[in-house]
Amino acid sequence: MPNVSQGKIERLENFQSAYVPPRHIDIWLPESYPSGETYAVLYMHDGQMLFDETITWNQQSWGVAETVSELLNAGKIRNCIVVGIWNSGSGRHADYFPQKPFDNLPIAYRDWLKQAKREDETPLFAADIRSDAYLKFITKELKPFIDHNFATLPSIENTFIAGSSMGGLISIYALCEYPKIFGGAACLSTHWIGTFTEENNPIPDLFLEYLRHHLPNPASHRIYFDYGTETLDAAYEPHQLKVDQLMIGKGYHAANWQTQKFVGANHSEEAWRKRLSLPITFLLGL
Repeated sequence: MPNVSQGKIERLENFQSAYVPPRHIDIWLPESYPSGETYAVLYMHDGQMLFDETITWNQQSWGVAETVSELLNAGKIRNCIVVGIWNSGSGRHADYFPQKPFDNLPIAYRDWLKQAKREDETPLFAADIRSDAYLKFITKELKPFIDHNFATLPSIENTFIAGSSMGGLISIYALCEYPKIFGGAACLSTHWIGTFTEENNPIPDLFLEYLRHHLPNPASHRIYFDYGTETLDAAYEPHQLKVDQLMIGKGYHAANWQTQKFVGANHSEEAWRKRLSLPITFLLGL
């Protein structure tokens, strides 16, 4: 179990799903919970990386409990809980790669992706794409359970989703696919390239085209993007700039959309931890 310096963690062990393989769910509750109040909910991907760097694979974490507690104590955000959804290990790419853009890829490229390997020779996709099923799991199984068993505010205005890298992709996809459930998304270091190659890569343009047709109404939704300039993040700027132009064309402005650039920031939990207060405040600010 993760140790946190503020609030507490409750774990749902191997939460079962009819849609995707079971996984742990770590729910962070602030010091004030329960207080007779009701709480907004932030759903976050890669749940095993969120709370305690002493038990993560790379000895880094987002420090979510500390950042959210600090913002709550300062009166900068509304009462909230955080639902950390563990990734499925080797099936992470299958869960997080947006399915509708994938289905629009040329067949030959799809077939190539299914055979692609990482630097360590493990498959990029260890399972068939199942991100639509993953979002059904969140919206049809997990969210109803959370709302039934915790003191939550279940409305769109109080339901948010966030992640980094591939978790950023699935977060914006979730907002587009379920605009009546999620009121906002935070997408840190969004992995617009989808794989680990830039050369002859059709994926970013397909993501852009998907967003062109599916971005939700800016009057009722908030979207936060960011990116660094080092390591994997160095590939993101040209694609993020195209998304930014699309956001402007769709009527998004400073009240409901931010894109932040962090010069010198790399692609790591330490980097996301340093700036986590910005997206949290943007989505949940008072």
